[in-house]
Amino acid sequence: MAFQAVIFDMDGVLIDSEPLWHQAEQQILGGLGVDFSRPPLLQSTGLTTAAVIAHWYQHQPWPLLSPEQVHQQIIDFVASGVASSGEPKTGLLALLAENARRQLKMAVATNSPKLLLDTTLQRLQIRQYFQAHCHLELVSRGKPAPDIYLLAASQLGVAPEQCLVFEDSFAGVTAAKAAGMTVVAIPAEHEWQHSKFAIADYKIRCFSEFDWAQL
Repeated sequence: MAFQAVIFDMDGVLIDSEPLWHQAEQQILGGLGVDFSRPPLLQSTGLTTAAVIAHWYQHQPWPLLSPEQVHQQIIDFVASGVASSGEPKTGLLALLAENARRQLKMAVATNSPKLLLDTTLQRLQIRQYFQAHCHLELVSRGKPAPDIYLLAASQLGVAPEQCLVFEDSFAGVTAAKAAGMTVVAIPAEHEWQHSKFAIADYKIRCFSEFDWAQL
């Protein structure tokens, strides 16, 4: 297929920020008394921060702080970490340059809010590569709903079936497939063998393994 556009998830795809999210949840939610070992357990990768907080607040409610206040604390924690020490994922910069050479349109589609999207693009100095910057505040439903990917395709002026997506989470892969797009999964190492990623069209360990000639 002749792809016209490439859409990237952000956390865990453009930047190795998943450890920051985990640290923020452990430190802030744990500080409020949340016991992450108590059921019902939650696989939070790829979900919105609000969904993660709502899950734990429903099952282990805490006093004093509202879910909205906790949400802002987590966002601020991650944004600070990205701004001070965020690094691009292996092979990302070379792939962005190659996509630009091929005159492919590019977008970011993330479940994170605008603050984190802007912070990440600034830290990595890659804003110039993207013609569309789609974040959670622009859609009514986050991933695994397809809304944000459909928005990205619309902003790029490209049909969904002409878009190639890079995703690291099952929620994100599900969203992109529901949007009718071709998906390259980049699972975390501990999820590499998980059968759930079989719904992706391709699977790689890092961008350095990606080869346009093999599509």
